[in-house]
Amino acid sequence: MSETVPLHLAGNNAPVADEVTLKPLKVVGEIPAELSGQFFRNGPNPRTGWSPHSFAGDGMIHTIALDGGRARWYRNRYVRTPMYEHPGQSRFALAFDQETSRIDYRVTTANTHLIAHAGRLFALEEGGFPYEVTPDLATIGAYTFDGALRTPMTAHPKTCPITGELLFFGYQLRPPYLTCYRVSPAGEVVQTRVVDVPRATMMHDFAITRDHVIFMDLPVVFDSAQAAAGGPPWRWDDAHRARFGVLARTAGDNAPVRWFDVAPCYVWHTMNAFEDPRGDTITVTGTRVPSLWRGGADDLEGGLPLVYRWTLDLRSGAVAEEALDDAPSEYPRVADSKLGLPHRYGYTTSFSLDAEPERSRIYAYDLTSGGERAVHRLPPGHTCGEAVFVPRSGTGENEGFLMTFAHDRGAGTSYLAILDAADLAAPPLAEVHVPVRIPTGFHGNWIPT
Repeated sequence: MSETVPLHLAGNNAPVADEVTLKPLKVVGEIPAELSGQFFRNGPNPRTGWSPHSFAGDGMIHTIALDGGRARWYRNRYVRTPMYEHPGQSRFALAFDQETSRIDYRVTTANTHLIAHAGRLFALEEGGFPYEVTPDLATIGAYTFDGALRTPMTAHPKTCPITGELLFFGYQLRPPYLTCYRVSPAGEVVQTRVVDVPRATMMHDFAITRDHVIFMDLPVVFDSAQAAAGGPPWRWDDAHRARFGVLARTAGDNAPVRWFDVAPCYVWHTMNAFEDPRGDTITVTGTRVPSLWRGGADDLEGGLPLVYRWTLDLRSGAVAEEALDDAPSEYPRVADSKLGLPHRYGYTTSFSLDAEPERSRIYAYDLTSGGERAVHRLPPGHTCGEAVFVPRSGTGENEGFLMTFAHDRGAGTSYLAILDAADLAAPPLAEVHVPVRIPTGFHGNWIPT
């Protein structure tokens, strides 16, 4: 890693300068004919070329369109937010109204994720409102669900495969610190509920089951004084207990949250959660680090993320915790059809704090066999980000594809890799190459047409 360039701007984390549209695209292998849609990936790409930390870069979405075995085009575009329109300016200064002491949640980077719901596409970042974009990546603007959204929206909402509802939360630096939402399949907010927590913590993700939502109240706390002074707004606090909160999905406003103490840690992302058939336990899987930013925003010595499992006993209140692997990995995903339900398989990508890792590996975990995993090893010098599971029509849980953007360090270019999830060790079914570099970025989705 470079001594002068911070990790979040080094190697393939570095921003790219241009917005382009490219066609036709070079294809190696054969794109499955059933794949018609677009693969999207969002990530930070600071317009000025510099940002103080990985969360601060302007959102840039990359997409490749596939249709009937053909690669139609690649496109990348910034999300046009106030942060984009005022490059280099302080987010706090842009968002905070001194006269009213209110925060304008239209001021966001929109740089973390992209989801689809009720016929709309949303670029998400947990500190602000979602931004609606078109399939060709034009920015429509901030979206508030007809004014029902008055807090930020998490970058990790969950779509229930049974009801079609969109479940999400928003956290704020001031009370109410945590609010959860339930949105109908048609896009109408049908429930808003304040969750009582003692202070603002950085709650990046959460989990759902068939009947519950699970919040993670962990020791990365927000410090408004640091934020107002222009510094990172978060810090580790050993005095803040680590706990998971379980709330019935359709509970009324006065229903209690049941809290379960867990060992101190931070969880960036959940893989999934589900109740056992008798309703006695809830199992949560995700990627865990023992601590985060204990010595400040530049402290990355808290440990590398490992796939972890927590079993919450709803009868006794006890929690059993265990690591499922000793290989560091992140960006856990499951098949969307299994979200909140018992599942067998989960997928992650290897994780390193090196700016230029030797190569990336994609893991498929068989969780019914104690965490046994299959591995896809990219070639030396090739790295990738989050792998997204895309099902084949009418088949089993692991029958489908894994898609990810990969970077060839030697060539300085990138490609969309399409893997057979059921035969992960095999070479890619197809690679869609583009003559530009796609930075590693954060999260994305396959949106079929």
